[in-house]
Amino acid sequence: MKTSAVFSAVLSLLSLASADSSSDKGSSQTILSTAFKPGPVFKNTNLVHIVSLEKNYVKETINVAIENIAKKAQDAYYLPFTADQISRLGGVEVKDRKDTSGAPFTAEVVELNPESDIQYLRIKLPKPLAPGASQTLGINYYLLKAYSPLPAAIKQEEAQFLTYTFSAYVPSVYTTLKQKTEVKFSSANIPDYTKLPGTGDVKEFPQKQGTKLTYGPFDEKPAGAYEPITVRFEFNKPVTHMSRLERDIEVSHWGGNVAFEDRFTLYHLGANLSSLFNRVKWQQAQYYKAPTHALKELRFPLRPGSADPYYTDVIGNVSTSKFRANDKEALLDIKPRYPLFGGWKYPFTIGWNSDAKNFLRKTAAGGYVLNVPFLEGPKQPEGVEYEQVELRVILPEGAENVKYTTSIPSQSITSADVVIHKTFLDTIGRTALVIKARNLVDDFRDRELIVSYDYPLSAALRKPVIIFGSLVAVFVGAWVIGNIKLEFATSPSKK
Repeated sequence: MKTSAVFSAVLSLLSLASADSSSDKGSSQTILSTAFKPGPVFKNTNLVHIVSLEKNYVKETINVAIENIAKKAQDAYYLPFTADQISRLGGVEVKDRKDTSGAPFTAEVVELNPESDIQYLRIKLPKPLAPGASQTLGINYYLLKAYSPLPAAIKQEEAQFLTYTFSAYVPSVYTTLKQKTEVKFSSANIPDYTKLPGTGDVKEFPQKQGTKLTYGPFDEKPAGAYEPITVRFEFNKPVTHMSRLERDIEVSHWGGNVAFEDRFTLYHLGANLSSLFNRVKWQQAQYYKAPTHALKELRFPLRPGSADPYYTDVIGNVSTSKFRANDKEALLDIKPRYPLFGGWKYPFTIGWNSDAKNFLRKTAAGGYVLNVPFLEGPKQPEGVEYEQVELRVILPEGAENVKYTTSIPSQSITSADVVIHKTFLDTIGRTALVIKARNLVDDFRDRELIVSYDYPLSAALRKPVIIFGSLVAVFVGAWVIGNIKLEFATSPSKK
């Protein structure tokens, strides 16, 4: 098998060692010295790589048994990515395969320098691994904006095909003794894929079984080994990409209400139309329910008790929506003003209200705990990806001692700040928690965000007292003005 010339150069970078490098401290905000190189302190004894192309984002799973071959205990395992992949990497979760009930391991991005094309994901083991000891890791992550349509432009009634390029061998800074790669698709129509020479009784890789391709098993591969593979497959569904989601959650104690508003900037990243959109052909296709890669509707499952939904875009209110609610569920179905094809953009807003008792409770110590979903976007069979997410939790005026925790992977959270948000009838402004995240997917729908805060009685009474005092001042002022007698003196007339 031939190794890519580009990655053969990477091999020398990745294989040079520093046995103590696994204990170096750093973070996703730290630029490491250019002399940093992960050392060959581990070997991958067995590795299974699963690449899921079933949705419009890539989900990769690496199940790997690692063994410490150094003379010292090691507590950090490194996984290399290109700079482009790091910019699209999100939702990283790592667990012990033999103890999935345990807490996820800490995973953070570190880099050699801003100009380096190779960066690393550092996985901190919960306990240092002794020399000769083994551990099995389950590594899950997502890559956004991963596909390229081929052909890039099609007729509106034609099927859409996407391509994806990756390595048959998992890029690693460690020697891998045995590995295989499984690629899963949503359709069995896979017209083109890279073929490799087989081993043993298998003459050629991959082996195809329905909607799955299997490359391997492969024998021992050195650190940095890379074998490019490109697959082309049918994906006659929308490639829905949210470049930005602005989500506001506003808590009102006096109104007993929690108001939600989500503002989406949606792009279809699939194949463009090779000719102008034909409304007649579109209506005919809808009559026969023909498959299409156009996005024509979105479904939002909401929490039970949701009410008063609205749906707007840049023009104004959109009437093509349906809302069904009962004691067990609430479902909002919306249809954009026009079907969305590849390369098209559609910004829109949805919002709704809910009773505060569904999300808010008072603690024994007198504080409050708010438990809301971090992400509540559309739930589509083909999936939805989010490039940038900004979440604002707007608390009552005077709230203090704000803390939060979330089950969203920490690697995806880029910042969290407490700011002052000013609205009408405010005196000092409302306390707001602003969290920014990147590269999330709809697999994280309904992950919890728990916000705790204190709300003293003085803060609760401030606004009604000020409003009452203002009204009294207005009435007193009106009474005073009404009792002022104005007399105009007239000069005596001259005869």
